[in-house]
Amino acid sequence: MVLCCLLSKKLRYSSSRIRSLVKLSSKASFSTSNPHAAQVMVRDALNSAMDEEMERDERVFLLGEEVAMYDGAYKVSRGLWKKYGDKRVIDTPITEIGFAGIAVGAAMAGLRPICEFMTFNFSMQAIDHIINSAAKTFYMSAGKINVPMVFRGPNGAASGVAAQHSQCFASWYSNCPGLKVISPYSSEDCKGLLKSAIRDPDPVVFLENELLYGVAFEMSDEAKSKDFVLPIGKAKIEKSGQHISLVAHSKAVGTCLEAAKELSSSGIECEVINLRTLRPLDEQTILESVMKTHYLITVEQGWPQCGIGSEICARIMESAAFDYLDAPVVRVSGADVPMPYTKSLEPLAIPQPQDVVLAVKRVLNVQ
Repeated sequence: MVLCCLLSKKLRYSSSRIRSLVKLSSKASFSTSNPHAAQVMVRDALNSAMDEEMERDERVFLLGEEVAMYDGAYKVSRGLWKKYGDKRVIDTPITEIGFAGIAVGAAMAGLRPICEFMTFNFSMQAIDHIINSAAKTFYMSAGKINVPMVFRGPNGAASGVAAQHSQCFASWYSNCPGLKVISPYSSEDCKGLLKSAIRDPDPVVFLENELLYGVAFEMSDEAKSKDFVLPIGKAKIEKSGQHISLVAHSKAVGTCLEAAKELSSSGIECEVINLRTLRPLDEQTILESVMKTHYLITVEQGWPQCGIGSEICARIMESAAFDYLDAPVVRVSGADVPMPYTKSLEPLAIPQPQDVVLAVKRVLNVQ
């Protein structure tokens, strides 16, 4: 029975399945960049970040399912095994609780592991190591033992993979002290923040998005440098605006940008904030934006109860920014149901640009 479960798990992520997802994601474009500028796919930005950090620091190594000879399920680790060998790019058995525990122990011993989950849904198999070992050891050792490591992989909704492979764990991990939680959107986000995560002295949960792997974004000359890093805990204003603030993370940032583009044609200028980091949350950027626009909508693909939007609402209520609001904060989130498998129902369970447009018009009381 156990063997059948393991085999079925592996079959769900067959090479044909990955090729179809790569093809699908390559067709999508969520970038608002100059189309004539240099474009870099998200998977290539992540690959560059790991390559540069492995070259810079011999303590850095990668482990996970199919990360070596197969170049990773989503080709994020392409070429790393050939360059660094099987001592530093390690294929593991299908046992998240096993290789996550090895990674945590290696970090305690002074190495800097990157632990890849084929999807964060499978991280539930290793949750004890992440929460009870990685997140709490620094506190329980009175600051004597650091656990410098990264847990990374795709998080949230994908395409046609149903409820057990589509969950967003952003709010789950953001709830835990001792962890830093990153949820990037663009290629620059991915490269700069992953490099910072690898160098960080604390355990970092790095939540990627499966459908963004094949999307190309503009990459500045600065970001192409091996010295490029982005600060953990600092949000980015993707689009300035004066009428309403839209706050999102990961793929939902693209949803907000698409909605903002449509609303702009109606004279409504949205300020779009890309959170980048969920823990620690850049509260100051959100508060300053609300004080400027007087309206706020949070957008996320995760469930509404105890979500990132809920936390932001609480922070606003507890701050001086609350007195600047001219209407209640509105949350646009994933439907409060397990993700349906049916293709026609999937879009109904995830926020679409039109959902954000309607929410903005409702908050601003415009037609």
